[in-house]
Amino acid sequence: LNYHFMDSLYEKTIVVEKLHPNGNGFIFVGDLLRYEQEANKGLVNIRDYDEQQLREIIADAIQYLSEEVETEDPIIEIWHSREGDQLQLVFEQRSWNVYHGENLEEAFGTYDAAKEYLLEEGFRKKK
Repeated sequence: LNYHFMDSLYEKTIVVEKLHPNGNGFIFVGDLLRYEQEANKGLVNIRDYDEQQLREIIADAIQYLSEEVETEDPIIEIWHSREGDQLQLVFEQRSWNVYHGENLEEAFGTYDAAKEYLLEEGFRKKK
């Protein structure tokens, strides 16, 4: 089962993901630094925490999806492939979005997940 937070200010609405009857599942914490995340996807494993900790993590996740991010200047990185293709990695509204021109290619909850994707696709950050 997935549990959605329908009042999310962002496209991301899933707070609890892949909840299984055996007690396994994940909670979305985005890029909140105080949680060690599963494979850089902004998720923590439910089995790593007790009941009280899970309540706190879920509250943090809901708060995370409820607050607007105030950024002064957008973060934009240019990434290039060997073939000469260019992508932009842009941080906007708590998401790391990969654009090809004006088209959104992928969106990620954390910088590390976006970076991993770009590296796997053969892109390197322009220096």
